[in-house]
Amino acid sequence: MVRDVKDHWFRQAKREGYRSRAAFKLTDIDDRKKIISKGDRVLDCGAAPGSWSQVAGRRVGRRGSVVAVDLKAIDPAGLPENVELHEADLCELDLAALGGEPFDVVLSDMAPDTTGDPFGDHHRSIRLCNVLLDRVPEWLRPGGNLVMKVFEGEAYRDLLVRANGLFQKAKGFKPVASRSESVEMFVICTDFLPPDERDHGDAGDSEEMIPVPPRPKPSPGWND
Repeated sequence: MVRDVKDHWFRQAKREGYRSRAAFKLTDIDDRKKIISKGDRVLDCGAAPGSWSQVAGRRVGRRGSVVAVDLKAIDPAGLPENVELHEADLCELDLAALGGEPFDVVLSDMAPDTTGDPFGDHHRSIRLCNVLLDRVPEWLRPGGNLVMKVFEGEAYRDLLVRANGLFQKAKGFKPVASRSESVEMFVICTDFLPPDERDHGDAGDSEEMIPVPPRPKPSPGWND
């Protein structure tokens, strides 16, 4: 059954001209949560191979734009004309290098290279998300939205708490195109708050948020 589901989304991506099945994760998120609007300026972090940029480029329309950044080169062939590509380390780019104007939406399908160690992979994905939250005040306009992928684990709720301190609402969501047994989750953050309206946040109260059982503390040096 899992294989059938995977093949379904793979075939659907081919039929609709998307570069990967991941496109349907973003379409599901946006259909349900209304993250992207016509005319928006969107930053796509870790954009390769470009399927999220395809979706975002279509949804923002001709008046909108997408800035897609990845360490890997992205083939521009077939991408919407409103998608601008950057082969670069996102952490080394300031807002001026990304066009100078704050974004309405920041998207991240970034994930660490997995090692087979779920505990370590989880913490590496949490670090990626925290890097995004560190940069959001520079990139995102007040009222803007953020979507970021994370692997669930013991630090997931702490990530939600931090995100809820920066946004009006931050909750977890698993798209229909994600495999049910996967630890992949997407944190949907809406309505970025100006500094004078932020607080320490909480973990949210959505039924979509999946509680995470505690795990043993990492051994010394795991993140060296």
